Amino acid sequence: MNTFELGAAYEIFEICSSVHDCYDVTICSERPGTKIKLGGLSLVTEFGLEELQRADTVIVPGWNDIDAVPPGNVLEHLRRAHAAGKRIVSICSGVFLLAAAGLLNGRRAAVHWSQAKILAARYPKVQVDADVLYVDDGDVMSSAGRAAGLDLCLHIVRKDCGGKIARSVAQRMVIPAFREGGQTQYIPHSAQTQIDSLAELREWLLLNLDRKIDIDEMAERMCMSRRTFLRRFQVATDLTPGEWLIRERVARARNLLEETIMPIEHIAEQVGFASADALRHHFRKRFGISAVSYRNSFRTDKPRLSGKPPE
Repeated sequence: MNTFELGAAYEIFEICSSVHDCYDVTICSERPGTKIKLGGLSLVTEFGLEELQRADTVIVPGWNDIDAVPPGNVLEHLRRAHAAGKRIVSICSGVFLLAAAGLLNGRRAAVHWSQAKILAARYPKVQVDADVLYVDDGDVMSSAGRAAGLDLCLHIVRKDCGGKIARSVAQRMVIPAFREGGQTQYIPHSAQTQIDSLAELREWLLLNLDRKIDIDEMAERMCMSRRTFLRRFQVATDLTPGEWLIRERVARARNLLEETIMPIEHIAEQVGFASADALRHHFRKRFGISAVSYRNSFRTDKPRLSGKPPE
């Protein structure tokens, strides 16, 4: 296992448990009571792999050497846990253990972009996706490199406990509750970093998402020509103004779906879509799930009727 992935998963679920009493977290290993070297650190676990049969979710937080042959005993315990209905999760290189156990055959899986070709060549039955931050395939989940494990763990909290609790955990850790985009944005490239001079405009746009806003109005607020504004906006955000507005409107709609019982038509109006159909289209395109299905999966236990925050 890797120190960061282990710590990230442990921290998220422990914070969630300390505040909301959602999980009981246990760390186990193949050889309990024996020191496990993690770089310059050592870890001694109290519990062995038999704990997997008592768990609801099993997380494999990385694998130190993807070229090493995974221990047969570990793979067999993973297979048994999955067969018993446990949810199996991998972070970063942990996906190689899931693949070696045969749990990803015919399934889509996320992996760090630098290891995607290796995983695909070694396990051709796995549908490797090198772009996404994580893949939720129901009873088997996988994340891309390192910090993407935070995204997947928060997704699990959101799925198990609701969006409100997931956001509170993210706030405690000072990380985004949901990151837009995939791994592609983090792959090294030669583009120079640009100074974002549009922060004030974006703040104004977020306060006015329910309005119809055109490019000329945005350019006028920035005292720029339309052409200059479009160029600078794309440099600062890597999106066109229209793409950025859609992204933020869908994100706002997602929060309302989680926290309110407002009809889809009213949510579409509040976030600035011309119709409920437009919201449904863009929501499915961005999240790969219908707005109604998302609401059924992630809505909090006591939703509010309006989109306004509680007094």
